[in-house]
Amino acid sequence: MNHDFWKTLHGWLNVAHSDDIQAKKRLLLEMHRQISDPGLRSDIQRILRLMDRELLARAEWAMYCVMQLR
Repeated sequence: MNHDFWKTLHGWLNVAHSDDIQAKKRLLLEMHRQISDPGLRSDIQRILRLMDRELLARAEWAMYCVMQLR
């Protein structure tokens, strides 16, 4: 996958709703199970890690905001 793909992915992760990220993540996990090409599997794993990182950052930010309200 080229540089433009990764740039676009990062942009999408910044603006996508968490539910949309979760839905795409489920699709990628299904694809990962069906694909045997090592390079493509590696790219999918990288995308999944980026999605997990974004979802975790959002959860941590939400928890921080809740703690600030107390």
